[in-house]
Amino acid sequence: MDALERYSDIITPWATVVAERFTSDISRQNETQWRRHSAAMSTELRRMVDTAPVGQVMKSIVAEQIKYIKSLPLEAADRIYDIQNRAIEAVVTGGRAEPFAKEIAASGDVSVSRANLIARTELGRATGALDQARALSIGSNGYIWRTAEDGDVRHSHQKMEGLFVEWARPPTLDGMTGHAGELPNCRCYKEIVFPDPHSYLA
Repeated sequence: MDALERYSDIITPWATVVAERFTSDISRQNETQWRRHSAAMSTELRRMVDTAPVGQVMKSIVAEQIKYIKSLPLEAADRIYDIQNRAIEAVVTGGRAEPFAKEIAASGDVSVSRANLIARTELGRATGALDQARALSIGSNGYIWRTAEDGDVRHSHQKMEGLFVEWARPPTLDGMTGHAGELPNCRCYKEIVFPDPHSYLA
């Protein structure tokens, strides 16, 4: 475990580069989408979108990515440690350790699955954070929660369909708090409510 802790520290520079590249790519894509939105906005609203204060948001996203990237090898080690302890308990109580060998062998697959979950979830969280920063900069109070409208949508998320959500008050669903598209494996999205462009005209 000490070695893994040292390894986690060693990969920090690499994790930082990966996280910064991820955040930069997401920011470019997000900015492109908002420029499409702004085509129908007034000149004043377009200016506000272009100057939205996203710098601190991007720093926060980078920090979160570094933390998750570094956690993966440690998570795999923790899982193996837990499996080994259960195997030892089984042997002591007269059981067999062999069934746990498959679990240990599958730990790599679990780690890959965890990595994919993190990638999907963090993509939604990063995009959502940038959306929120830009929306708040032009006076948006919130968005309409929209689902994928298929059989895979969770019941708690189905109940959110069509509801207005304030940026400052993300809902808590199934014990987790977050906006549409920012919860684990959530495919919902935000239909952002924009302020009346005429209110910005002199």
